[in-house]
Amino acid sequence: MKRKVEIMDTTLRDGEQTSGVSFSVSEKKTISQLLLEELKVDRIEIASARVSEGELEAVKCVSKWAAKNGYLDKIEVLTFVDNGVSIDWMLQAGVKVQNLLTKGSLNHLTHQLKKTPEQHFSEIKNVIELAAKEGIKTNVYLEDWSNGMRNSQAYVFQYLDFLATQPIERILLPDTLGVLTPDETYIFLKDIKDKYPNIHFDFHAHNDYDLGTANALEAVKAGIDGLHLTVNGMGERAGNAPMASVIAVINDFLPDVEISLKESSIYKVSKLVETFSGVRIPANKPIVGENVFTQTAGIHADGDNKNNLYFNDLLPERFGRKRTYALGKTSGKANIEKNLQELGLKLNDADLKKVTQRVIELGDLKETVTQDDLPYIISDVLDSKAYQDKVKVESYVLSHSKGLRPSATIAVNFNGQIFEEHAQGDGQFDAFMLALSYLYKAQGRILPALIDYVVHIAPGSSSDALCETTITWQTDKKTFKTRGLDSDQTVCAIKATEKMLNIMESQYQKASEKHEQIKVG
Repeated sequence: MKRKVEIMDTTLRDGEQTSGVSFSVSEKKTISQLLLEELKVDRIEIASARVSEGELEAVKCVSKWAAKNGYLDKIEVLTFVDNGVSIDWMLQAGVKVQNLLTKGSLNHLTHQLKKTPEQHFSEIKNVIELAAKEGIKTNVYLEDWSNGMRNSQAYVFQYLDFLATQPIERILLPDTLGVLTPDETYIFLKDIKDKYPNIHFDFHAHNDYDLGTANALEAVKAGIDGLHLTVNGMGERAGNAPMASVIAVINDFLPDVEISLKESSIYKVSKLVETFSGVRIPANKPIVGENVFTQTAGIHADGDNKNNLYFNDLLPERFGRKRTYALGKTSGKANIEKNLQELGLKLNDADLKKVTQRVIELGDLKETVTQDDLPYIISDVLDSKAYQDKVKVESYVLSHSKGLRPSATIAVNFNGQIFEEHAQGDGQFDAFMLALSYLYKAQGRILPALIDYVVHIAPGSSSDALCETTITWQTDKKTFKTRGLDSDQTVCAIKATEKMLNIMESQYQKASEKHEQIKVG
């Protein structure tokens, strides 16, 4: 049989100690509901007693919902050795489980409380008895327990001997300052579980050395009965052991251990907590970070096409996510093909090569190219086949200043010869077009009329998205459209205009050749 390990989430208590974070009443209730009903954690610690009126109202709201839905025994509150003041607070709030904060190191006891072990134990016994009379169950925190094990083990075991005689549910062992190494975590907890095999112990890891997940793993190996975790690793200083990482590690590396959490809900809950807390998830954070299931290098996408060579057990679908293949300057054909497959598109090798090159070029201009950008890029590349580059806008300066008319200075290459012009207009692109019309007029040519101008941005794209500008032109003989693609809207329009110039140049040359043939004939 698998050994059950309880998961207690303390996002709403310890996680709320993250600098600048304060959840509202409705946010605490919503997160509580998701943690218990969606994520299926065993218990949640939602507040500290006596903090504020707002905290009291939040706990009342959560406990009322929990009582109605059969979760009241899973709601816990941090309390203090205060001669029953915290117990009175809990009675007002309607909760039935206290996590009593006590001293787990002789250093804290001596210098902060200035009391003897016997005095501390007597006061703790009194609080436990008061709670029991009110129908409140007690778990006991040993604050600074990790340093206690390092520096005053005799005190810790004296205290545990005392607690073994008390009517409590669990003993909670925190690495309060996040100082333990994985080896120490295993040794300390193994010694304790061997000596007190019938007592339920929880381990509470902090992440100051980025060892929270590793220490949680070692705690479970040592036989611990429960773990305290937070969504996104929220918590004071460097935070607590992160829920997503610890759950994945246990599920993948400890086959004899059973936990109740529903992995597929982790990402959903993670994003909601991110939104409510305002604390952004780092893009590279394991399991829940934006980039962790994104293959960027082309060689990785190629390997995934060949027997999933770059997959591991952390499949994104486990966590309600999906693998993506980033498009940018490090993309290869395999990345492009993966994205095209999802769009239901297929290109021949020549076109695929051109699209890949265009993605790389665009990747140099912006941070990422999205899958939604691909249809525009394909359209731009395939449309480029319609003409030869005989006219090129070599350079331009566009200006827009308060109190002055927008202006443009342009340099255009006609079959190897550079011409320059300057103009002012009602906008930057209007000034560009006027300068171009002056230049063409000087060459004895007339530009087609611009009769429509449409800008498209890929659905769901961000502020640095590629945009596509489609311009409709009209001559005395026909109407036609050209497209431009770039991350800058004005540059898009200039590129679309450059295509128009080449189409016109091609038609002009064809007409000239035909005229010459008639003359010769």
